[in-house]
Amino acid sequence: MAAIRKKRKAFVESADCVACGCCVKVCPKGALQIVKGITAQVDMEKCVGCGKCAKECPTSVIRIEEVEA
Repeated sequence: MAAIRKKRKAFVESADCVACGCCVKVCPKGALQIVKGITAQVDMEKCVGCGKCAKECPTSVIRIEEVEA
């Protein structure tokens, strides 16, 4: 039986996001964008779960979680 592989991904708490764009600037993969000037959105295909966005977020609304690969 193979072990379940886990990947890390960023998740944005949209309700509390202030759409400042700090995460967009630091993402090395270009996985984040500001949608309609309201909230940041993560492109799960591009996100590698490095955590740079979460560290940069001034409102601490981005978290890195493990998901099944």
